[in-house]
Amino acid sequence: MDILPHYFKDQGELLDIIDGLRSQGLNSYISLPQLVVCGDQSAGKSSVLEGISGVAFPTKDNLCTRFATEVVLRRDAENRVHVTILPDGDRTDEEKEELRSFKAPTSSLEDLPGLLEMAKDRMGLNRDGKAFSKDILRIEPSGPDQPHLTLVDLPGLIHAESKQQSTQDVDLVASLVRDYIANPRSIVLAVVSAKNDYAVQIVTRFTREVDPRGLRTLGIITKPDTLHFGSDSEAAYLSLARNEDVQFRLGWHVLRNRDFDTRHLSRGERDEAERKFFSSGVWQTLPLHSLGVESLRPRLSTVLKEQIISELPALIRDIESGLVDARDRLDHLGDSRRTTHEQRLYLIRISEAFSSLLSSANNGTYGRDFFGDARTEIGFKKRLRAVIQDLLLEFAQTMQMN
Repeated sequence: MDILPHYFKDQGELLDIIDGLRSQGLNSYISLPQLVVCGDQSAGKSSVLEGISGVAFPTKDNLCTRFATEVVLRRDAENRVHVTILPDGDRTDEEKEELRSFKAPTSSLEDLPGLLEMAKDRMGLNRDGKAFSKDILRIEPSGPDQPHLTLVDLPGLIHAESKQQSTQDVDLVASLVRDYIANPRSIVLAVVSAKNDYAVQIVTRFTREVDPRGLRTLGIITKPDTLHFGSDSEAAYLSLARNEDVQFRLGWHVLRNRDFDTRHLSRGERDEAERKFFSSGVWQTLPLHSLGVESLRPRLSTVLKEQIISELPALIRDIESGLVDARDRLDHLGDSRRTTHEQRLYLIRISEAFSSLLSSANNGTYGRDFFGDARTEIGFKKRLRAVIQDLLLEFAQTMQMN
């Protein structure tokens, strides 16, 4: 397994292979390694993504939390973003074609809110009262400051129905999140907000259900600046960050993201404000590798790379097994009939074979395999002349008796 990384030029190439498999819909058939971001509504997931990527994801009207969002970050010489839609497998062929035709390349990240609104409309979220979609929005920001990283952001878990969110919406989001985090090859990034007791946040229960031993979960604590200095809540979250309370193999990470008052800070200013916050108070007692977005970016890149490399041999076996199964099913279907001429010839052959079979039955020549053994009930019933003769005898006997 140690030699596997040497087959790839860099981590970006390794991630591109997995992303290519996912974009072809292979994740509907086999589990693919991925980082999955989940948390309760208003836990700060969008701010986490913004901190990692530097892209200001709109949070108005829950725009980015109405569907799964695949964020593909790649380092490149130029800043640009590409937005596409990966249709849900249950969509009709016509709907899939319409959604796949949505391609919105742009060189400006400032265009992202408008592009997301267009994508939401294409998914049908602006009509028929539909609040959530199982389609996947794929956002590909690239630039010189981007890490090589791919994450899947999921809609926030809903505590209770409201005027804007029905019981069906609550269940749909819960089902969507469970499906993603239940994937044994997924690394779960469980985002919890320090504004609320972590024990009552839905995401903690969901992660325990799918990963009871905490082997593939990394916890992320947001909004630590809302905790009062010296309070029991601060002490509880400090213990959590030290991996003393809820223990994960990958540990915990603490982020201080922009709030309403600091929403206009640049990426550099945001990172500097975060560094200043963690340099004082109880948070300075934590190791630097578990604080701030600057250490989170390489940490996530390493986690994802190691997960892909460890799962790659089993993934290759799954793909090879799937290919064998697909080829067997294709062989069972017979030769392809793509043109109208080929389809007509196929139907003519069926018609001729059926006509020949009827002729054999009518003539009483039962040499074909179709007729089987006359000593069996099924074989006897396929001998047309014998069946007709029996029916005539039965009819004659009935007429004589009546």
